[in-house]
Amino acid sequence: MVKKKKAKPAPRKPVKKVVKKKPVKKAVKKEVAPAPRPVTALECRVCGYRLIIDRKCGCAEEHVMLCCGQPMEKVETTV
Repeated sequence: MVKKKKAKPAPRKPVKKVVKKKPVKKAVKKEVAPAPRPVTALECRVCGYRLIIDRKCGCAEEHVMLCCGQPMEKVETTV
């Protein structure tokens, strides 16, 4: 018997390699810190404890805060 030769498969087309492109990063804007603002604080002259006043209460008269048995003094600072 005569054996038939197997037909060779057709040559494949060259496959192009897919190169993934990295996404372009957008420029990130750095947030600028706000300028330091003056803040009213009360400071004890005996122990050095400071009390920062972040909002006014709207009272007509000034409140007196006591620390170490003495009234605290007003000091202007920046935060």
